[in-house]
Amino acid sequence: MMNSNQVLERLKAGNERFVNDKLDGLLQDRERRGSLTGGQEPYAIILSCADSRVVPELAFDAGLGELFVVRVAGNVANSSSIASIEYAVAHIGTPVIVVLGHEACGAVTAAVAGGDNGYNLNHLLAHINPAINASEEGAEVNDVVRKNAEMTAKELQARSAIIRDAVNNGKLEIVPAYYNLSDGKVDML
Repeated sequence: MMNSNQVLERLKAGNERFVNDKLDGLLQDRERRGSLTGGQEPYAIILSCADSRVVPELAFDAGLGELFVVRVAGNVANSSSIASIEYAVAHIGTPVIVVLGHEACGAVTAAVAGGDNGYNLNHLLAHINPAINASEEGAEVNDVVRKNAEMTAKELQARSAIIRDAVNNGKLEIVPAYYNLSDGKVDML
């Protein structure tokens, strides 16, 4: 298993290939599928938005079994996303979580706009309100997206003893990040 620095370098290198249209497309064939039937050892957990324009496996040029991806609108830390992440931390030992916000996020835009979006969406958007409140008055949506990724990274530790203990024991690093839609570049925040 790689350490967190090695994982982050691998993610950055994969993103550079993606940005430059030089995907290697490795680990996506029958042989790889067969090799994964006995288990998984992803090197990174990505908490990403469900937005169809943001595909972590492509953005980081990763193959099957390399990323443990949890997708939910607004990349929020709700009970289900936290539980999924806890599984990868506790049972797989994955050393890095990337909380990946993105440019022009619809969930953040809806949260900033406010109003009644129905019970379920209102519940989801409530997880973004702390980032709105922590941002400057009238902040641009993309600034709130960045703030949301940063605050979600902290919230994962605050709401999970499993995640917090792994961080405190030096076994896990949590990194907020921002995906630029125009060129696919991921900025580690």
